[in-house]
Amino acid sequence: MSGSDVNGISLRHTAQLAEGELRRVRELLAAAFEGDFGDEDFEHALGGMHVLVHEGGELVAHGSVVQRRVLHRGRALRTGYVEAVAVRADRRRRGLGGAVMEAAEGIVGRAYVLGALSASADGARLYAGRGWRVWGGEIGVLGPGGPERLPEEEGSTYVWEPPGGVLLDPAGRLDFDWRDGDVL
Repeated sequence: MSGSDVNGISLRHTAQLAEGELRRVRELLAAAFEGDFGDEDFEHALGGMHVLVHEGGELVAHGSVVQRRVLHRGRALRTGYVEAVAVRADRRRRGLGGAVMEAAEGIVGRAYVLGALSASADGARLYAGRGWRVWGGEIGVLGPGGPERLPEEEGSTYVWEPPGGVLLDPAGRLDFDWRDGDVL
């Protein structure tokens, strides 16, 4: 489906987005997050597949899925990490967030053994309603100085196990790969 456009929803890799399209995505995210979406946050949303929703030629919703590695019980799991899910303020509560997540879950289900994301309080209901669950175990990161626990991420990190994916030990710890800015 790369580069396809169905019912106003297109799936495109970052490499397929023109500079103007990336600028429009960045503008949507800045507005949707009311200025609380920095350069490092935008960097986290790049390098994977983007779900773009257009209405009347205007970008009204976005989400992306990027690959991350998550260490769990001695295995490095290929994880589709959902980033930068946003709907333009005047288009909210019309199912567009669900449409973005349906497309993102399709990407995760076809290419990864696990889905993960860090949810804001506003987004948590959307994710939980779609079968994503809060990770009940510890959350950590494989930092420059070695493994490090991130207790502040516990309770807001969600996972989704696609059919045929890996079975997680709910009492186990998830250690995410390192990145600059907010690790999750």
